[in-house]
Amino acid sequence: FEAWARKVMINTLIDEFRKTRKVKELMETVDFSEGQWEESGIFDWNHAEQAFDADQLKSYIHQLPPVSRKVFNLYAIDGYKHAEIAELLNISMGTSKWHLSFARKKLQEMLQKALNESKVS
Repeated sequence: FEAWARKVMINTLIDEFRKTRKVKELMETVDFSEGQWEESGIFDWNHAEQAFDADQLKSYIHQLPPVSRKVFNLYAIDGYKHAEIAELLNISMGTSKWHLSFARKKLQEMLQKALNESKVS
């Protein structure tokens, strides 16, 4: 039994390696912590990241309607799946997905408005 289990385990690992090998070959890793990217001008920080801090983002999330805010927090921050959120809040999965989409759109609008106002100032 041990030899058979070992053979199954090895074949499973080989299959998994073959599946992910193509993806790993396409990925390129870059270490942005060294600071050379900023000095050379190759790397430019996202304008939204420069303009907003965590407290501002938290205040925008707090402005969302209560259910949309709960769904957004559970999905984006806490990592729950829509099925789990639906069960926790006693809503359907479709409703959970709608609230997440609505919250994202509202946050994008608020962030864009704030970004445009900061450019004008």
